[in-house]
Amino acid sequence: MTSTSGTASGTGTGTASGTNTGTGTTSAAERSGGGTDTPARLLQLLSLLQTPREWPGGELSERLGVSRRTVRRDIDRLRDLGYPVQASQGATGGYRLVAGKAMPPLVLDDEEAVAIAVGLRAGAGHAVEGVDEASVRALAKLEQVLPSRLRHRVQTLQIATTPLTSGDGASIAPETLTVMASAAAGQERLRFAYRSGDGTESRRLTEPHRLVSTGRRWYLVAYDIDRDDWRTFRVDRVSSPFATGARFVPRELPTGDAAEYIRRSMWREQPSYEIDVTFSASAEAVAGAFPSALGTPEPLTATTCRLRATVTDAVDWLAVRLAMTGSDFIAHGPPELVDSLRELGARLTRASGA
Repeated sequence: MTSTSGTASGTGTGTASGTNTGTGTTSAAERSGGGTDTPARLLQLLSLLQTPREWPGGELSERLGVSRRTVRRDIDRLRDLGYPVQASQGATGGYRLVAGKAMPPLVLDDEEAVAIAVGLRAGAGHAVEGVDEASVRALAKLEQVLPSRLRHRVQTLQIATTPLTSGDGASIAPETLTVMASAAAGQERLRFAYRSGDGTESRRLTEPHRLVSTGRRWYLVAYDIDRDDWRTFRVDRVSSPFATGARFVPRELPTGDAAEYIRRSMWREQPSYEIDVTFSASAEAVAGAFPSALGTPEPLTATTCRLRATVTDAVDWLAVRLAMTGSDFIAHGPPELVDSLRELGARLTRASGA
């Protein structure tokens, strides 16, 4: 993606002296190559065409300060580069950018670049379901080419706003994700500080493979050089990541798929237990208020249902999620869940002053 300052405003630059913009005549300056810089003019033309409207050839000629013949030549150049520019017939003739078979590079003005970067940062900072590694890679590419003035605007907006998200996972600095995504894409070794679940601090040197979002958290699948084995890292426990510059040849992941590796790793590391809960609400209502990953409730009657599933989530977290369903329920097991719910209820009762 390319950010162009002011190109969308339509002001032409480098207008050649003596250009006849109303006809197909090419000026002496254009013929001699002393007129408008062609690459800059093409970017300006592309920026105009990306506006969802049809541009008459005469108007493009005036905007760019060149002849209509030069506009036609520039249109042909854009087509050669893969941009699907459609021309309309008629006395005036017009051009518009249409959907093509491939995604060519986009030209963004300052405001568009900032808006996209802020949106991607807001989504990447929280493991929102549906915002996966592809969006993080897009953010890494965009921030790599942002001018310093635009990067400062993005950071200022990020600091000044607080997103309201529905995710239960911890917030993550977007810079952490973009550094990891860039290192994985560039096959560059990544070093970072890591805090394990028991609080142990360590330094890790890895060959990053993929970032994976589970909807609640981000995980990095990487080969740990010092431990000579594959590992998964919770990104919210990572700090000070940086790419070392040392390239590596990608290794074959045992499961072949990073998401599958994360699933097996989480199942292996987290103790599982069986939950059995009856709700005083329809199965449809409970399913809409409960994460689908925790199972599907079975209807008992039109107004009751039962959920039995094997889960690996923390008992305390599950107790809170059950309380958030908005319906009465009875937990039949396991005993740890029943105890956690009893403790949560007592804590909430004390908090209410009752």
